Amino acid sequence: MGYRTLVTLFWSTIFGLYLNYGDVAWCMSWEEKNQLKDQAREMFYHAYQAYMDHAYPADELMPLSCKGRYRDIEPNRGDVDDALGNFSLTLVDTLDTLVVLGDFDEFERAVKKVIKDVSFDSDVVVSVFETNIRMLGGLLSGHILGSYLQEHLNRMLWYRGELLSMARDLGFRLIPAFNTSTGVPHPRINLRYGLKSPKLGVVRETCTACAGTMILEFAALSRLTGETIFEEKARAAMDYLWQQRHRTSDLMGTVLNIHNGDWIRRDSGVGAGIDSYYEYCLKAYILLGDDVYLER
Repeated sequence: MGYRTLVTLFWSTIFGLYLNYGDVAWCMSWEEKNQLKDQAREMFYHAYQAYMDHAYPADELMPLSCKGRYRDIEPNRGDVDDALGNFSLTLVDTLDTLVVLGDFDEFERAVKKVIKDVSFDSDVVVSVFETNIRMLGGLLSGHILGSYLQEHLNRMLWYRGELLSMARDLGFRLIPAFNTSTGVPHPRINLRYGLKSPKLGVVRETCTACAGTMILEFAALSRLTGETIFEEKARAAMDYLWQQRHRTSDLMGTVLNIHNGDWIRRDSGVGAGIDSYYEYCLKAYILLGDDVYLER
């Protein structure tokens, strides 16, 4: 099935869903919509302010103890801790939401805190996948939105691209993860010592999502800094994954060996461990305009 046929099928499905369920939105009054907007805003600020009051500069708030959670300090929770890196994760991941909510004053205060307090020179092992989508993505979106406010609303006139500089620093700390014979990145890396940290152990495998969910942030970083290495590494990893697809179905397995490309789990699906690979194929086409990603 060609990709244009798939696109037609996709939009036909969306249109069908709209015909069946679209009237729900029309049945809601403006008062009801505004109530839901206010509820969403209230929920956000409840969580955000609790984090800032009780947890910052930790990565997360522990809601029962009202204390901050740091990587390698609190008891290890296994893969649940993959998003942590002792770099104020929640605040960085929240920057763009503050702009969406129109809270430009708090966004400006938050950006200043990130610039002042966040550092990546830490002897800590992080997930390449989680650090990319949350931290690198948060820094890049914060930079883009901050630059927009500066240019169009005459705000943040003090800003000089500090978030982009931080994103570049983080990007280069993640780059060594791609030093494999296949170009498929290691799932974890030490922010200070790269792959040379004894904390990493011996790793031979990664999931498809971890390997194929880098292109948006890395391409944006390359386009914003002019340093092509980030986009090149992410593209090469996605290209290699596509070469390893099941040729009869064009589907991906779930887990592969990062050194020889052999599938360790050949089963496919759309759940955890593989879902964001397909998500990023579509989004890469939307962002970069490259048909090759839509065809996949």
